[in-house]
Amino acid sequence: MGSSSSNGRAAPAPPPPAAPAPPHPLHVMDADEEDENVKQLSECAALYLSLQDCLVESNRNWKACQAHVQALKACEAKRNKSETR
Repeated sequence: MGSSSSNGRAAPAPPPPAAPAPPHPLHVMDADEEDENVKQLSECAALYLSLQDCLVESNRNWKACQAHVQALKACEAKRNKSETR
């Protein structure tokens, strides 16, 4: 007689290997490669990077990140206004 654990079925397949960890968020690499662009944003840089984070987290869904877009737009407008004085 066979063992009680043998019921004629094959053993379940092992789970697929886990996906490799994602690379650093895209904006980090972009900021390194395009450092001059980020520097030009000066005080708006944190808002820009926060928008980039939102886009990465929302799979590039601009509608989901409108609060970030509007904050960056307002910061840029304020910065441009202060430069023209």
